[in-house]
Amino acid sequence: MRKYLNIKQKYSLLLIGLLAVSCEKKEEESTVFDNNRINMVIADNFNLSALNAVVRVSGLDKELKNENGPFTILAPSDAAFAIAGYSKPENILAERPAVISNIGRYHTMDGFYELNKLPFLFNQELRTRGGKVFATHWVKGVDTVLTLNGARVVANNIPSSNGLIQVLDRVLTPYQHDKIADAITADVSITLFAQAMLRSGIKNTLDGDGPYTVFAPNNSAMADLGYKTVQQIETADVGELRRLVDYHILRDRRFVYDYILSAGPSNTAKQAMLDGNSVTIKLVPNSSSPGSFSGIVLRGIGNSKDISLVKQDILTGNGVLHIVDQTLRITQ
Repeated sequence: MRKYLNIKQKYSLLLIGLLAVSCEKKEEESTVFDNNRINMVIADNFNLSALNAVVRVSGLDKELKNENGPFTILAPSDAAFAIAGYSKPENILAERPAVISNIGRYHTMDGFYELNKLPFLFNQELRTRGGKVFATHWVKGVDTVLTLNGARVVANNIPSSNGLIQVLDRVLTPYQHDKIADAITADVSITLFAQAMLRSGIKNTLDGDGPYTVFAPNNSAMADLGYKTVQQIETADVGELRRLVDYHILRDRRFVYDYILSAGPSNTAKQAMLDGNSVTIKLVPNSSSPGSFSGIVLRGIGNSKDISLVKQDILTGNGVLHIVDQTLRITQ
């Protein structure tokens, strides 16, 4: 009987030992921390400190570290955030939470997007949590270039355990207007051109599916042409206004970098406008990086000097708005 009890006791002790080991393993597994989650990769990258602040302020960090995914994060560098007015993470913490949340959503994609595997095409529509973005994959000289809404992808497919990171040289701005005509009327720097657009009757066209690109002269440019007030536009010849407005519109979606990629060896290009006349696009060399370009200037067939962009790549639901410092002219 004692022998039987000893054997029974031995089996009991063995069972208890196995259960203890099993519990220890489960406890160990439950405390394992995955430091390769996409939010941790962002936090560990010294060049993404501003984005890390956006991720934390917007609450995205809680989602990016859980079991969901995969995610693709469009990650503006710290230099990109500085260009957008956020030179330090503290600037982001001081911004309205709703603004930061919109930025976070617009730079977050649900899914695994290896952008370098996209077809070689211009402005392919993709979706983020904050709306549409347009990806261009193209070859320029010896470089293969990726852009999103005209911003260049400077590092792609940085891996994490639950997604990818694509580093951008500019912060993408979530579009606020579905129609480009509404974006024109909302900008206080182009109110005179907006009035010309309304009176000429072209707004109905710009409210269509598009896409359209508009190079809208600012108020100073319209004043230089003789339209100094809304009243002067209201009394102007409608046909004259229509010719003016049509020469600033094209039927296509064109970001500035699209022209940099598509220009030939002469670093110039011709762009047909809505009225059938052309505009000359010239690339602006980047003084800090020989062989590359920082932007474009334009010249209408009646202009005697180059026209510069004041604002660029303002995305809308059906096109892109640029604001220029002079009017495009057909005649001198």
